[in-house]
This record gives sequence, C-alpha cells and structure tokens, in this order.
Amino acid sequence: MGHRKQSAPRHGSLTYRPRKRASRITGRIRTWPSQTGDPKIIGFAGYKVGMTHVIVTDNRTTSPWYGREISRAVTIVDTPPMLVAAIRGYRPAEHALQVAGECWAEKMPKDFQRLLQWPDKYDAKAALDKFTKMQDKFDELRVLLMTQPRQAGVSRKKPELIECAVAGGALLDRVEYAKKLLGQEIRVRDLFQAGHYVDVTAVTKGKGWQGVVKRFGVAKLPHKSRKRVRAVGTLGPWHPARIMYTTPRAGQMGYHQRTEYNKFIFRIGEKSDDITPSGGFPHYGLIRSDFLLIDGSIPGPAKRLVRLRAPIRPSMVPDKAPDLLYISTKPKK
Repeated sequence: MGHRKQSAPRHGSLTYRPRKRASRITGRIRTWPSQTGDPKIIGFAGYKVGMTHVIVTDNRTTSPWYGREISRAVTIVDTPPMLVAAIRGYRPAEHALQVAGECWAEKMPKDFQRLLQWPDKYDAKAALDKFTKMQDKFDELRVLLMTQPRQAGVSRKKPELIECAVAGGALLDRVEYAKKLLGQEIRVRDLFQAGHYVDVTAVTKGKGWQGVVKRFGVAKLPHKSRKRVRAVGTLGPWHPARIMYTTPRAGQMGYHQRTEYNKFIFRIGEKSDDITPSGGFPHYGLIRSDFLLIDGSIPGPAKRLVRLRAPIRPSMVPDKAPDLLYISTKPKK
C-alpha cells in the first residue's frame, strides 16, 4: 500500500484580513441593535476571570439530551457596577454620526482624573438644560459608562470609558430615561437576565510575531528542503508577478478584536463564594462584585475588558436558564 501524501492547506478565514494588532484594548462596537419596549441601555462591560464547568439539566426541547444532566464549560465575567458619566446625542452627517450635544454628571469619582482632565468648575445644570433644548435635533442617543476597576479583581486604578446605545421607545422617552440615570450606578442585572443571550466583544490573547506554520497551520516541508522547513512551499505563480494576499505569510498573531454572537447567560450572581476555587482564580484573584456565568469560551486572557451587547442577531428566543446542579470549584492550574 502506497504512502498517502500529507497535505495541510492554509487555515484561517480571509474575512479577518489584515491580521494586525487591535487599535485599542477595550474593543469597539460599531453597530447596535434596535429594540422595542421601554428605553434601556443595551451595553455593559466586565473583566474576564477564567473558566470552569457546570452540571445542568438540559432544558432545550430540540436537544437530544433534553431532560438529562450535561456538563457545560462556562466563562466567568466580573461585572462591577458602572457609572453613567455622560449622555451624548448624535445627528446624522455625511457618512457618519455627528455629536449634536452632550452633558456630563455633576460629581465624578476621584479616579476619573486619571482618565480625563476635568475642569475645576463645570456647570452640570446648565449643560443639562442646553442638552434638553437640543433634543429635537438628535437622531440617536448614547451614554458614556465608566468602569470601576477598584471593585474588581484587577490591579488597575485608571477606569475605562465606553459608549453604549440606548434603545427602545421614542427618542424623547430615551432622553428622559438617560437623564434620570446620569451620575448614577447601574448593575448588570438591570440590563440583562439569566436565560438571555448577549454578544461578547473583546481583544484576543496576543501571541506576537509568528511564522506560517503556527499562524496558518501549513505543513512543514521535508527535512531535506533547501534552506527552510517551517515555510510555505511556494509563494505563488510567476504571473501575476506578485505575491497575492491569500498567500500565508509570517506576521502578527493574536491581539485581534473579535465578536462572538449569542452567548447564553447561565447565571447572574452577587456572591461568588460558591464558584471561587480555594486560593482564588489563577491570574485574577477574587471576585468582589456581581458576575456572569456565560456558556462557552470568550476571547481574551484573564483581566481583559469584555464588552457585552444585546444580541444583534437574535436567532434564538430568550429562554429560562437551566438549574445549575453543580459548579466546579476545584483549584485551577
């Protein structure tokens, strides 16, 4: 029997070209879904803690394991309360949205000075009145949320400032809703529920400059190959006389922004005593505030900021979260 030739074509989708480093570590959400019902902030942020596994009773009626106990890998996200720092109204402009008006909260935490240079005298009431008078010119409304890393398990003092959309209801109702929350803290349970789905955006773990074997999974050349073994066999044809963009080449691997859709929320908890392993989570420590148990894995290493968004592709109907029969708290490596 003859030896079958081993082949390993280029791996990886061409959708994510160019594979360069993300411009920011916090991630960026460019599109927000439209929703019906009462006005609501449809975005949040947290810090990735790590992974564990749970035993649940499968409640998916279309599943072959319906009614049986199954094991699921889950990711833990630390979600301390966020501060509504500002409201921002946009109006349509050519090829983009233009800021039509904004107003900031009257009192800011001390750590806010690490983020922005705040003026000594800021008339928040006058800014809010001016913002209210211009609300007829708004086409879209968003809020600026500030993280509070001191309440999380990260060794960080400088907060992050992210922008989230407000959806649902009429525009004037959204403005009144945002004005009531200005300067207040919001929790993740105010926006999402267990049994619902969210989209997760984060920057993946960086791996630096890597060769084509690790970066694209091409096969190594025979050990008698001229000069190189961990390289591609050919760079392409003579004509066209150039290297095509589909040719695997060495370069940056990891530290790319990625979005995963329809991640199921198993649980929104307040006390982490029943999920924390002895000695705390590796590379993170202890959870000091609210947390999420999300089905499956999400991008990024521990302590990486994770942005949550209401599902923009809601192909699955929100369901009741299954009962958690067991949560593994064995020490993680």
